[in-house]
Parts: sequence; structure tokens; C-alpha cells
Amino acid sequence: MFMSLRQRGAVAACLLFLSLCWASLAPAAINTHNLGAKYDATQANINFRVYSSRATRIEVWIYKTAVGAQPVVKYVMTKDAATQVWSKTAVVSTLKTTYGLTGTVYYGYRAWGPNWPYVSTWVKGSSTGFISDIDASGNRFNPNKLLLDPYAVEISQDPNTATCADGTIYASGATHRTKDSGPCAPKGIVLAPSTTPIGTKPTRALKDDVVYEVHVRGLTKNDSSVPVAQRGTYAGAALKAAYLASLGVTAVEFLPVQETQNDTNDVDPNSAAGDNYWGYMTLNYFAPDRRYSSDKTAGGPTREWKAMVKAFHDAGIKVYIDVVYNHTGEGGSWGGTDGLTVYNVMSWRGLDNPTYYSLTSDLKYSWDNTGVGGNYNTRNVIAQNLIIDSLAYWRDSLGVDGFRYDLASVLGNTCQHGCFNFDKMDAGNALNRIVNELPPRAAGGGSGVDHIAEPWAIGGNSYQVGGFPSGWAEWNGKYRDALRKKQNQLGVETVLLSELASRFAGSSDLYGDDGRKPWHSVNFMVAHDGFTLRDLYAYNSKQNLQPWPFGPSDGGDDANHSWDQAGIAADQRKAARTGLAFMMLSGGVPMITGGDETLRTQFGNNNVYNLDSAANWLDWTFDADETNHKTYTSRLIAFRKAHPSLRPTNFYSGSDTNGNVMEQLRWFKPDGGVADTAYFTNASNHAIAWRIDGSEFGDSASAIYVAYNGWSGNVNFTLPWPGTGKQWYRVTDTATWNEGANTVVVPGSEALIGGEWTVYGVQGRSMLVLIAK
Repeated sequence: MFMSLRQRGAVAACLLFLSLCWASLAPAAINTHNLGAKYDATQANINFRVYSSRATRIEVWIYKTAVGAQPVVKYVMTKDAATQVWSKTAVVSTLKTTYGLTGTVYYGYRAWGPNWPYVSTWVKGSSTGFISDIDASGNRFNPNKLLLDPYAVEISQDPNTATCADGTIYASGATHRTKDSGPCAPKGIVLAPSTTPIGTKPTRALKDDVVYEVHVRGLTKNDSSVPVAQRGTYAGAALKAAYLASLGVTAVEFLPVQETQNDTNDVDPNSAAGDNYWGYMTLNYFAPDRRYSSDKTAGGPTREWKAMVKAFHDAGIKVYIDVVYNHTGEGGSWGGTDGLTVYNVMSWRGLDNPTYYSLTSDLKYSWDNTGVGGNYNTRNVIAQNLIIDSLAYWRDSLGVDGFRYDLASVLGNTCQHGCFNFDKMDAGNALNRIVNELPPRAAGGGSGVDHIAEPWAIGGNSYQVGGFPSGWAEWNGKYRDALRKKQNQLGVETVLLSELASRFAGSSDLYGDDGRKPWHSVNFMVAHDGFTLRDLYAYNSKQNLQPWPFGPSDGGDDANHSWDQAGIAADQRKAARTGLAFMMLSGGVPMITGGDETLRTQFGNNNVYNLDSAANWLDWTFDADETNHKTYTSRLIAFRKAHPSLRPTNFYSGSDTNGNVMEQLRWFKPDGGVADTAYFTNASNHAIAWRIDGSEFGDSASAIYVAYNGWSGNVNFTLPWPGTGKQWYRVTDTATWNEGANTVVVPGSEALIGGEWTVYGVQGRSMLVLIAK
């Protein structure tokens, strides 16, 4: 999620209340991995298990229908003092014969604790037993709120829907605490294990991937080639596997697909008011979002998700999902004069608030490095168990190949309450537990998980690009910022060629000092939060206050490092080609955003988190320029995949390592001389070239030469030695004169340019690619 969206006030400096803050006082590890509601092996019993160290009573309420009905039965659960797990076994035959429950089993929990102890005369909607909304230990128990099982594998519906529009039923505080949420509350669904196959997982090395970030709904909602009932669904996305494979994509990265509040997006389909399109407010970490399934029966989202995964796997494409373990959809304080007591109580907060959330030192308020409600307590062992179990479930049962972690610095917190401190060396933080218990894929590929961090949050020492522990790849925000500035802000921002060279070569300054490799840098120019690739070069500032369907959207970054290329459309397209070339020719892993291959626009809105509209969904009708750009994209991706020298396992060497008198990587000035420190560090220089010795990588090209002219005017580049008996041939030039269907030529059609000392004029703000053969 975009940092600027979260910047709603400074986060307090770390408060060193050692009795609350430091991980040394965390509880000893407790095995809570077998939680949730599960049928036993015989399908004769359902075992309900939920964790709470602070509750004094928990009941499981079982329903025949999801909305509006009373429970058919409720059971008091039993606590295991050693594990703090509450359990109850329901006999399926009893549910059927005694209570008439023959179909889907829906359930939720009601919990009592020190701030609201159980009294036998309590009834729903009463204050019987109430002491306080929150006590000195941070407890927020409220039995009037039906609680969603944190381990439910599917949920019945969102908290708010067209028929359940009152969000105050989930709130605490004097006005709302006695409101019964049961009739409308989302309920867990008991499912037998799914047998839907997920296909064979790709084992490709991360260094060889091209990532395509996209919203599962936006991918096909506007695609007339997809059956109407499947548009915007997992089934619809499955139908695009062949398209993405033809584009050259090897990993599709979906924005959050775990359950979030988005059913209300459909209440008024012509307004963005209150809508949640992106999905970064997770209600449950196990359940695939039901709204994205064309099959909405119990078990339907799970089956349809797995069938989609199989379609991508069958096409050789990995499936990544964006996960949000830094905060939850319960949110934070409602604010106002009653901000202390008015919080949503939907799930984790009503079961064990201090276990699942980081709180202020007095345990009264949420501690927030996210800007949207407060940190999930990632340094608590029990809360960590939920993260590990969720990831393992999506990996093993739902077939996911990798994860992108939203605001991942929160997962490196060493504190539980009263402070924030990122420390990658803390062996017990969530980051290190994740890679220890879900091992990352090896450098050469194979089994394992691709772990990709968004390496920042808000406040404190949370900005950690290059600062994550071993096993973690990162969205390289410094790559994005440096290249945007160099390309768009000539004379305004200073980016030395030394930094530019480091970014092109895999950012060894960020990832080479701790044993990580170039492929731990995920290189991107744009992402879902911010401008599209087209808009980055078409707008000088955000245009977020447009009317529906283009807006309005609040927030959004004001420092985009964008430029409209003086309003010249041909230059805007050239800039987009050059920006894409940056990624495809750099060491590391390139990531593009869905629709960038066809110059998709968001009409200048750079924070479309709330736009569930046709203006934000991918457009599948292309004009000639967009078609040409798609061809350019697919051919450039193919060029990258065909040349292993562009996908190094290790950082490039500046030496000749195979005795052919050509360095593995050498940097050149435009005049053909070797770029030295004085040239790299002169802020007046904006043109650089480099040559890679392909023979050291088993490349079909004996050498690759890339020249970038960051000046506004043409620059002549004198070409270096291409190797004995070789000549230089042009693969692409992003200049305006070369725009068209063959901006990147097909292999074998490269134009002869010449040999050593040949002079080639590179247009301003353009990039040239040559191969030696």
C-alpha cells in the first residue's frame, strides 16, 4: 500500500517501557497451529478450536443460515490451561437430527472476559455483566458481538452488505456496546478438505521471473471475451492465463484476495463513496474473497480459486498474492470524544486484543505504523502462528507460489506494546520466522516460496529498502525513485550516474552486503499505488478529485517524479518504452502493473484504492499505439528471457573471468572511453552505456550493449569492441523515429550497425540495445 495514503499523522517515537515493549518478555511458544473448525477424518464430528489467553468464557454459536436467523444451537467451550485453546466437538448427526441442520454449517463465537465477565442472566443486546469497554490490561471483550473465527477457511459474507448497512453494530462504546451484531455478522463456514487440484507448481528461479501485478477483479471485469457471469472473478482470471503466457509473464501477483469488506461496492455502483477496491483491510487471513468467485456456494470460492491456480500453473505461471499482516480490517479507534472506547469488535479484538494487536504503553489505544488502524502484533508468538499458518495454508492447500507482504517492515518489529523498532537481526521476529518455517526458493529454483517485501511502513525506522534479512526479496523503491528522477526531472533532481549504474546492475549497494543477490531486487517503475506507466509520463501532478468513474479519491503521493513530456504524445510513448526497457535490461526481477503493456491509463488518478469502476478496470480494446506497445512489451520480455546475461545469479564482475579479453561488465562514456569515478560522480553527466560479456553466461549473444541518453538532446555514442570477429546489431531503439510494430525486432532481423568505433546517435531520453554476433 502506498505510504502517502497512510500518512495521517506522525507516529510517536519509540517508548522504551521495557516491561511492555521488548520481545524478551514475549510468551513462550505455544502450539496453536490446529485451530479453526474442522471435520474429523470420519466426517462424523466437527471440532471447534479457538485461542484466547484472557477470556473467561467462550461459546460457539451455530447457524443454519448466514444472515438474519437465530442460532440453532450454542455450546460452551472448554479451555485447555496449558495451550489457552478453547474447544468443543459437535456431533454432526446431532446437528442434523436434533437441530435440523442438514446443509452448510455457519458459526461464530461470543466471548466474555475481565472487562465484561459472564453473568447467567445475560441476553443478547443487554449490558448485563458489563464493567468497561476496555480495562487496564487491554481487554475489549463484548459478548454482544458475534466474533469471526480467525482461522475460518471461508466466511459467509462481509460485515456490511446491502441488507446489513449499519456498521455501528460492530462498535463498542456507550452508544453501541449493547447492539447485537449476530444477525449480520460474517460467520465462519465449516468445510471438508477441498480435493480440487492446483496443478504442478513451477519451480523456476526467481531471477528468471517477470512479475505482473494486477487486481483479480479488474483483470477481466471489463473484458467482453469473458462470459458475463465470470467477469471479475477467479474463473475469469483463469481465462487470461494464456494471454499472460503469450505476453511472457511468468508470475501473476494479485492484489489482496483474502476476505475484505467490499460487498458494499455494489450498493451504489456509480459512486466511490466508502468503497474498498484494492482490498487492504483484511477480515480473515485464510478465506478467499467470496465476491471474486462466480460460485458463491459454500466451498465455491475455494474450489474456484484452486481451479484458477491450476490454469496458471498449467501455463507455467506462478501465482503470488499480496498479503496484509501489518494491520487488519477491524481498524482502529473511531476517533472523536469517545475515541478510547469506540472500536470495532469483530474477531481478533474480541478474542484477545493484546495478543493480536500492538497497543500503546498503557494498553488503551492501537499503536500505528500503518495509517489505517493500528499494527497487528507481529512480535507475539501466537499472532505469529496465525501468520505462519495462513501462509502455509495458501501455499499448501490453495497452491500459491509466493507472497508480496504489504508494509512488511511491521513484520520486523521487536516490540509488542509501547514502541516500534525494526531489527532484522532479531531471530524471533515475524520476518525471520517466516523464512525459517516457509523456506524461500533456492537461487537455482526448485521448491520453496518467493517472499517479496514492501520494505517500508510509516514512522520510526520503518523505511528499510535494502535492510531486510536473508531470504527476502524487496520492492526496490530506490530503483523506482532514482530512475523516475533521472528520466523525468532533468535539472530538478540530482541522480548521479553512479547510482543509476548500481540500479541497472542489480543494486549491489543494497543487497550485496548481506549475502543477498541481484534477484532480491524487484525492479519497478510503477505499481498499483500511484500512476500507471502511461500516466507517469502524461501528468505533472495527480488528478484525484475528478468525478466518478475517474474519482474522487483522497490521498495519493504529491511527489511522483512524473512529467508530461511537455504534452507531446509521441514523447510520452517514447518515455513509456524507455521506462519499460529500464526494467527489462536491469539485473534483478522486473515487475510491471496490469495494463502497462497496453499503455493503460487511470486518467491521472494516482490513488485508485476506492475506484471499483470501468475507468479503473483493465481495458481490452486497443488502438494502434496501444497494440504496438503490447508488441514492444512482449518482444522485450522475450529478449530478456532469451538472454541469461540479463538475469545474473550473482552481481556482475568488472573483470574478465573467462579469458576472452572482455570484462563481464564494463561501463562506457558516450565517447567510448571507460567510465571512471570522476565521470560517474559528476552531476552534469546524464549519458551512460554498458557492455555485458554474454559468453560468461552461456548467452546466445556474445555481448550485449545498452546505451541510455538522459539528456534532452541527441548524444553520439562511440561503440566499444564487440569481440573478435563480431559486429553490433540493433535489437531496439526507443526513440520516436523507431516507433511502430517493430520497435523491438524479432530475433534474426536485427539491423547491422557496425563494429568498434562506430558512432551511433541516441535521441534524447532514449535507450539503445545492441547485440554482438
